[in-house]
Amino acid sequence: MRRLLPLLLLLAVTVQARSITEKDLFRFQWVSDPQVSPDGAQVVFVRTSVDEKKDSYLTSIWSVATAAGATPRRITNGPHDSSPRWSPDGKLLAFLRGGEKDGKPTPAQIYVLRLDGSEARAVTSLTRAVESLAWSPTRNTIAFSASTKPSDLEKPVKKGDDERESDVRVINQATYRSNGSGYRDATRVAHLWTVSVPEVMGEEPPKAKQLTSGEFSEGDVTWSPDGSKLYFASTRVLEPYYDIRDNDLYSIAADGGEIAKVVSYDGSINSYAPSPDGKWIAFAGSISKPVQSHTQADLFVVSATPGGTPRNLTPTYDYEILGGVGGDQGAPRAARGPRPVWSADGKTIFVTVAEQGKVNLQRIDAASGRVDPWTSGNQSLATYSMSGGRTVAIVSTPTSIGDLFLVDAKGSMARLTNVNEKLWSELTLTEPEQLWYTSFDGKKIETWIQRPPDFDPSKKYPLILNIHGGPHSAYGYVFDHEFQWMAAKGYVVVYPNPRGSTSYGQDFANIIQFHYPGDDYKDLMAGVDAVVAKGYVDPKKLGVTGGSGGGLLTNWVITQTDRFAAAVSQRDIADWSTFWYTADFTLFQPTWFHKAPFEDPEDFKARSPITYIDRVKTPLMLIEGEADYRTPAMAGGEMMFRALKYRRIPTVMVRFPDESHELSRSGKPWHRIERLQHITGWFDHWLMGMPKPEYETGLRK
Repeated sequence: MRRLLPLLLLLAVTVQARSITEKDLFRFQWVSDPQVSPDGAQVVFVRTSVDEKKDSYLTSIWSVATAAGATPRRITNGPHDSSPRWSPDGKLLAFLRGGEKDGKPTPAQIYVLRLDGSEARAVTSLTRAVESLAWSPTRNTIAFSASTKPSDLEKPVKKGDDERESDVRVINQATYRSNGSGYRDATRVAHLWTVSVPEVMGEEPPKAKQLTSGEFSEGDVTWSPDGSKLYFASTRVLEPYYDIRDNDLYSIAADGGEIAKVVSYDGSINSYAPSPDGKWIAFAGSISKPVQSHTQADLFVVSATPGGTPRNLTPTYDYEILGGVGGDQGAPRAARGPRPVWSADGKTIFVTVAEQGKVNLQRIDAASGRVDPWTSGNQSLATYSMSGGRTVAIVSTPTSIGDLFLVDAKGSMARLTNVNEKLWSELTLTEPEQLWYTSFDGKKIETWIQRPPDFDPSKKYPLILNIHGGPHSAYGYVFDHEFQWMAAKGYVVVYPNPRGSTSYGQDFANIIQFHYPGDDYKDLMAGVDAVVAKGYVDPKKLGVTGGSGGGLLTNWVITQTDRFAAAVSQRDIADWSTFWYTADFTLFQPTWFHKAPFEDPEDFKARSPITYIDRVKTPLMLIEGEADYRTPAMAGGEMMFRALKYRRIPTVMVRFPDESHELSRSGKPWHRIERLQHITGWFDHWLMGMPKPEYETGLRK
């Protein structure tokens, strides 16, 4: 019996292990927005899960001690809690709480929780959602931004029987809707407010004070270290799309007053942070001249005294400051990106850097700009928090969605959370193979190959080429459910970073300006060739897919070659001219095109896949979100579908109601699963020969 017991245990483990499925998404857990307490003893974070029955996401706030082996505990009930922020003394925690009424979401408001076991209390009750919040470092006051108007707070006047509120939109600006948030109300912008948190919370929220007003939005609010003023970013010109990309940093006294411009330069100011002594401001920014297809961010420092000239600390450091790599498993709710952080002595600035598909922490000398690596490894640090002598980061790898890790001074990491431990113990997940190959002109291109869990090099497998969007984005060492799922279905998945990708330097990313699509297509084909040459891929069973910019390139691929047996184009572009007129952002600056389509129609025509639709022989599936304003279906999938139906090429269009451009990353859970099912279903049909009646019913034979 003693000899038999270990064998039985081994068999039990063997039976448990299985390949990942599309429906495992229902069990995924995500962590985001870590915030280390002022004393460094604990970190709060947002934990997101799926409510399968309601087909939605739940967010709650959790806490864990900053010591290996500690057990996380839930500290709010949710179901829509986010943005936890510590008070200066660490006794209070502010956060945003959204709710539901009559099945519809209610605007998120600020709640404050005393960490002595008492219930959270609301400190705002505005008609519109609070968008961000920050504690004063010197008093119990919270600054935040919201688009509530003073008139919203007035008691409503009862309308007469002959009066009605019009639902007609009067649009006079070129950017009038935004992917995800919908149509823009030009009369409603976000302004800064403050609210004092009383020592004893009552039933009624305290009265908030509006600090700014006018026709320009203010956001990304941060306090000065002495609590005397608030900083915020703003673009204070009307119709800014007529100008090169630009915003500035402003300040206002903590009690209100005149607005002062602190930082102005020719470029965009992204995340920023004042130094501990309040004398300097560090920010990640991208210069706007010359206008480029992509300008990677550098780290700047500037005097906090208005009128200073920003100094670029990293002009020769050729990687992405505060950059990232793309995957489909970033937190679908409550995510927050990284910010620069100063050391306590003000001599060092800490940032994340994207470098060749990896994201790690770096130390940058605030005086000389010298860059010293802090963490290393094949991983992606999504964001981090530093306080009380502790640093906590969210780390993801190709086999881990992302968890909290304590980072020590030498860059070593100790795990604090393992939110997917139970699910992961049931799955067989494999690391992708990294491959550098040489493209047609000698450029070195990096790709990854995700092979089936039971891979046998003596067999021949179908291949799926998966193309990222952007185009200025990058694949890398981060978890991607889609790749693991396709590999589990028996496919070899190849995902390259062709020219135009970020994390390989400025020149590599910008080389496609005015040439997109173009030589990036050749990089992709060279990658397929390199993998086929390994001998385990069936060259007659090749598939290609991609979303957004990857959807454009998928369309382009099948107009340039017949080597692929099937294609799935997602949230795509078919005609650049139609896209120019209908996208939710403008191309008024010479980033991708020199001129407007009516000024240079031949350039738009030459780079549009629809121009070459007569060449297509590849069966094509098109996946579209019906609320996608980034790549509207009329500029992509609808055109490809109708043209290929006319030509009697097998084609199917799959449309997802109410889904935006973010379908694959934060769409409704069931829609995300159905998307995966349709992508592999199409490849199963055309590459594996599996019958799929849903794609063939009603067709003329």
